[in-house]
Amino acid sequence: MKKYLLLITLAFTIFSVKSQENTFSTEALNDVFLTTEETEITFFEILDIHKGKTIFIDIWAGWCSDCIKGMPKVRKLQKKNKNVVFLYFSLDKSVEKWEKAIKTFNVKGEHYYIKSGWKGGFCSNIDLDWIPRYIMINPDGEIILYKAIKADDERIVEVLKN
Repeated sequence: MKKYLLLITLAFTIFSVKSQENTFSTEALNDVFLTTEETEITFFEILDIHKGKTIFIDIWAGWCSDCIKGMPKVRKLQKKNKNVVFLYFSLDKSVEKWEKAIKTFNVKGEHYYIKSGWKGGFCSNIDLDWIPRYIMINPDGEIILYKAIKADDERIVEVLKN
């Protein structure tokens, strides 16, 4: 009996982790971000704007040297993949620093500031423990690449080919 209970628990755990990695939680979808115009928008609303498109999310900050080193590689991906929506989610320490970083590093794309920070609904849902972090979402709204920390990760290139 204990073996069956353990097997059921293990199966449930595996299924829970898998489903977590291809969908977003309600808390993540309801997390509030700021636009560059400083208006509030939920993560769900951001995804809804781009429904039916492949989305590349770059979670970064101006203080993060690894993020800045990855920017040229992301720019190359952007140039080669005009049909993909590139979203930049910032974890800078303030809106002012975020706005300055966008200009300083000449980051082209659609920008959002994660108001709730590292411990908010969005970052908690994706188990954010390092930036940069790259996530890709398919046109059906499913996460097709849950975690990449290098812009030249082969999995990114593979997803973009398809």
